[in-house]
Amino acid sequence: MTPLEQFLQRAEGLLARVEAMLPPIPREPDFKRAFAFRWRRRAGGGGCYLQPVLHASTIRFEDLQHVEAQKRQIEQNTRQFVARRPANNVLLTGARGTGKSSLIKACLNGFADQGLRLIEVDKADLADLPDIVDLVAGRPERFVVFCDDLSFEEGEAGYKALKVALDGSIATQSDNVLIYATSNRRHLMPEKMSDNTGYSHSDEGELHPGEAVEEKISLSERFGLWLSFYPFRQDDYLGIVAHWLHSFGCTPQQIEAARGASLQWALGRGSRSGRVAWQFAKDYAGKLAEAADRA
Repeated sequence: MTPLEQFLQRAEGLLARVEAMLPPIPREPDFKRAFAFRWRRRAGGGGCYLQPVLHASTIRFEDLQHVEAQKRQIEQNTRQFVARRPANNVLLTGARGTGKSSLIKACLNGFADQGLRLIEVDKADLADLPDIVDLVAGRPERFVVFCDDLSFEEGEAGYKALKVALDGSIATQSDNVLIYATSNRRHLMPEKMSDNTGYSHSDEGELHPGEAVEEKISLSERFGLWLSFYPFRQDDYLGIVAHWLHSFGCTPQQIEAARGASLQWALGRGSRSGRVAWQFAKDYAGKLAEAADRA
């Protein structure tokens, strides 16, 4: 065997070992069998891929109480989208635990049979948005890119990436992709007292925001539809508790008897949110079921 042949043989062996160490290339997801996906990054710089969500949330529009105006607007926007009519990117902001993320999941369950698909993207991966759009641009399905609990600090790369993906790229946004995002902050970035010093006064008394304030506002303004969520009143909270207890099989008498305990639960959590109501209902219904089993 010549030296060249020995070298080529050793090179082939080395390549075979390296290939064995690499993660397998994932197959293109089946968009007809899975309705929800997560954008995942392989360890070791092996690229990114869409991971099917095997057990997606089953929450429905009717499960979300006392957010009727917000529900009506996002349902209408999503209906336009799946019907291939003009529709907007959506920003849902406001009090925690009031149903922002659940409303987006309810959109998936309400329109999956009409071709809607959901892709969840972590804030750390927002720089990959152009790759995600390119990946699904030729598909017949309609895709909502779901960014949950967004908030940015000054100078974060994801802020610029999302801004460009919404409305700032030389390439047009694909007509089968929308972005639905949730945040506890209206403008997605921390607001500081120092921002107020950036305002200037005109001779007519008008206020003009400085560059720092304009930068904070510019991202949220790129969302065409804003939905605001507010803390629930006590009666609203009790209504949500009753809805979830009913869904767990509790009788009207049991639901009425749970009022005091549900208010104490909310007081202990410092919040009367829909999330707190759901957590209480699970705890209460579970204890009732356990007591019935012992009887």
